[in-house]
Amino acid sequence: MTTKIEGGINIAMKVPSHQYQSTIAFYRDTVGLVQITEKAPAVGFKLGPNQLWIDEDATMSQAEIWLELFTPDSSGALKRLADAGVVRCDPIEPLGDGFRGGWIMNPANVVHMVREPDAW
Repeated sequence: MTTKIEGGINIAMKVPSHQYQSTIAFYRDTVGLVQITEKAPAVGFKLGPNQLWIDEDATMSQAEIWLELFTPDSSGALKRLADAGVVRCDPIEPLGDGFRGGWIMNPANVVHMVREPDAW
């Protein structure tokens, strides 16, 4: 990984059982967030100054949360994610010409904005 990606907000994400393991692998392996191990068996990741907790929920059919990820190099980060097979979903909400970032989806179809902190 050459382009650093960090989280921008604090969130608890409820994920259906059939997507739970691939979602954990997405944050750990594809995005490269640092895993929180002090509160096992709960699974969490350092998300900037906050924490992201991934909660398995067998009663859900899909997860529905939007997250923000910061990177100093949005083009490099989006290319790295695309090379890893991450789905781009820029049409979901227009960001305007020249915006330094874009939209992606994780394996559980949760929307993420990947952007440079000063992109707005």
